[in-house]
Amino acid sequence: MPKPTGFSQITRQQVRAVDQIAIEQYGVPGVVLMENAARGCVDILAARTAQCVRICCGKGNNGGDGLAMARHLDLLGIPTQTLLFCPAEEITGDAAIQLNIVRKSELPLEIIPADVTDETLHRLLLDADWIVDALLGTGIKGNPRAPMDRVIRAINRSNAQRMAIDLPSGLDCDTGTPGDPTVEATVTVTFVAPKIGFTAEAAKPYLGEVVTVGIGAPRQAIEQAMGAGH
Repeated sequence: MPKPTGFSQITRQQVRAVDQIAIEQYGVPGVVLMENAARGCVDILAARTAQCVRICCGKGNNGGDGLAMARHLDLLGIPTQTLLFCPAEEITGDAAIQLNIVRKSELPLEIIPADVTDETLHRLLLDADWIVDALLGTGIKGNPRAPMDRVIRAINRSNAQRMAIDLPSGLDCDTGTPGDPTVEATVTVTFVAPKIGFTAEAAKPYLGEVVTVGIGAPRQAIEQAMGAGH
């Protein structure tokens, strides 16, 4: 799949700038960017004949991408359950819009308490052939905190294939340093351009295949964010 932009790599700061510029200067609603990201991920899962999907969501926009994926997978008739690893009231912004849609559509959703047992995590993930990692985004630095650390370990213990959204949860976007733990992805679907940390040797065992998809941000917004338009 060709890269939808001509940019080879992008930093954490530039990722934020793309969204901000696209929204504030070019009038692209953030929820549209989220929809495009989700559709790109679902297209890849469908092409890989996913049969039963578990989407593991955190509370940020990464989790919002996962929540949006649930609806598109349902439209394709692919059995999917979304697991939300934070209280629903902590979801805000565009991710809250996606959560509201999931709830109103009565799609399978389970809110997982912070004290969930390893046995329950194993059961929740057991019959999936694909697990979507939508837990932590590009802002993560250092080791994932509880309960995300235990969720990541449960994902890695699973026999399912694993799709990381934008980057594997636990991986530092800029340095490529893996946290303890970090999701070991089968495929990483990254947005706009690969993250600069992906070039680090330490990152490569966690990335799997890296596929870049666009999110619909105008080229001018990306160029401004990358410093390429001046």
